[in-house]
Amino acid sequence: MAGTIEVLVPGGEADPGPPLGPELGPTPVNVQEVVSDINDETEAFDGMEVPVTVDYEDDGAFSISVGVPPTAALVKDTAGFETGSGEPQKDFVADISVEEVKQVAEQKGPDLLAYGTKSAAKEVAGTCVSLGVTIDGEDARTFDDRVDDGQYDDVLAEA
Repeated sequence: MAGTIEVLVPGGEADPGPPLGPELGPTPVNVQEVVSDINDETEAFDGMEVPVTVDYEDDGAFSISVGVPPTAALVKDTAGFETGSGEPQKDFVADISVEEVKQVAEQKGPDLLAYGTKSAAKEVAGTCVSLGVTIDGEDARTFDDRVDDGQYDDVLAEA
């Protein structure tokens, strides 16, 4: 009866209620232990919906895999807004710094297609464009050019 359960839980705030509890109830795992482990592993994503996969065995053993929230959710959380702009090309809803762009890129890590910090930051900037978020007070559509011109070499240097 081993199996896998995939759910979205609020980071650091999972509880034995829905959606997790009803899925785990019929399994041989200790539900409270699973919830505690999920909260420990997702606390960095406090309040954001986080994809979690629980693999369990017949003897009650389990393992947890935590995904990363979508880039848009990370940008919204960083910038502190709920909804993107209806007209993101001219109505901007927030502004974030290059340091915050880098932070989001690092949180997304291997989920991005980029090979380096600069490329990852450009991917995050693309999400900023679609949400109506400016970067350092300037239109995110010009971010790639600013990165290519070396304007952010100090901030986006490889670790």
